[in-house]
Amino acid sequence: MLLVTGATGNIGRDLARDLAAKGAEFRVLVRDPARAAGLPADAERVVADLGEPATLPPAFAGADRLFLLTAGIGTEHTANAVAAARAAGVRHIVHLSSMTVIGDPVPAMGRWHHAREEIVRASGIPATILRPGAFMRNALEWAATVRDGGYVLDPSGPGRFAPVDTADIAAVAAAVLTEDGHEGRTYALTGGELFTLAEQVEIIAAAIGRDIEVRQTSTPEEAVRARFPGGAPRELADAIVEWYALMRADTAGVRTGTVERLLRRPPRTFAAWCERNAELFAPT
Repeated sequence: MLLVTGATGNIGRDLARDLAAKGAEFRVLVRDPARAAGLPADAERVVADLGEPATLPPAFAGADRLFLLTAGIGTEHTANAVAAARAAGVRHIVHLSSMTVIGDPVPAMGRWHHAREEIVRASGIPATILRPGAFMRNALEWAATVRDGGYVLDPSGPGRFAPVDTADIAAVAAAVLTEDGHEGRTYALTGGELFTLAEQVEIIAAAIGRDIEVRQTSTPEEAVRARFPGGAPRELADAIVEWYALMRADTAGVRTGTVERLLRRPPRTFAAWCERNAELFAPT
C-alpha cells in the first residue's frame, strides 16, 4: 500500500492520477475531504493532519511506501510523518525536497529543505530524495499583471533556470514509488530548456497572441511587495529577496537529464505548458 501526502496539491493530484493509471494500490491523506474531489475514485481516502500526530496512525496503518510532501517553513510536519512511518513499518519514503539545498552558499529556502531531508535520512527508513528546480507553474504568479496590465516584473534579469513541469515531477515520483532500485538515491529534476525570465515571457506572449512588457525591478524587495501586496512574514520575505539575488547572479543555470533518464522520454516543454494554460493569462 502506498500513502500519498499532499494529494490535493498540484503535484499530488497528478501523482494520484499516475498511480491509478499504473494500477497501484494507494491511499491519499487529506485534511479536508471536500478538497479530495477529482482524485481517482479507486484511491482510498483517509482524513488526517500532519500537524496532529494523534490522527496519523490510521492513515499510515498498512502502508509500506510513503510519498512525503510538506509545505511551509518548519520541520514539524516532516518529523510527525516520519515518526508515524517508523511506527507503521513503512519501508520506503519518497521525499519531495528542492534543488535550493545545493546552493553555495545554501539560501534560507535550502536550509529549510535540508533540515527536512536530514529528518528523513535519520529515520533509518530507505529513502529517495527528489529535488526539483523551479516549477513552470511559478509563471502563474505573473498572470494577474499580464491580464490586467500587459507586463511582468523581472527581479532575476540575466539569471537562467530550467523550469520543470509539476506533471513531470509527479511522473518521476510515481516511477520511483512503483519501481525497485531507487532507495538511497537523490534526484535533481529540471526541465530540458534554460531560460531567462524575459525569454519565458516571450513564450507566454506567443501562446496568448499578445505583447507583454518585461519591467526590471529596481530591487528584489520591490518584487516581493508586488508578489505579496498584503505583506509577507518577515522570514519568508527575506528568503525570497535572497533567492531573487541568487537567481540574478546565476547566468549559466542548472539543467539535468534526470527526468528523461527516469521517464525514458524528454521533459515537457515550457511552450507546451503555456499552450495548456494560455487562458489563465488572457485579459479579463
